[in-house]
Amino acid sequence: MWGVVDDSAEDPMSELWGLFKSDDDVSWQHKALCSQTDPEAFFPEKGGSTRDTKQVCARCEVREQCLQWAIEHDERFGIWGGLSERERRRYKKEHKERA
Repeated sequence: MWGVVDDSAEDPMSELWGLFKSDDDVSWQHKALCSQTDPEAFFPEKGGSTRDTKQVCARCEVREQCLQWAIEHDERFGIWGGLSERERRRYKKEHKERA
């Protein structure tokens, strides 16, 4: 199939779908307060305020799962788990040094 999967495979489409496979449990996303909020608030303009967004995160019951997901997936944009991209880089660096 266009050289992406082995056409002789029993189910070549399963190989193709494997490219988009998600092994992650993202059921926590349904509980996230941000899912009930304007998504643009979590992707502020450069230099824009993140205070209100971080207050939403502070009250969220799945903040830790959100932060872990962002770190594991190297999310580079937006506020995730109450941290900006710069704060997540610092967090990763600090935790890497401790390990």
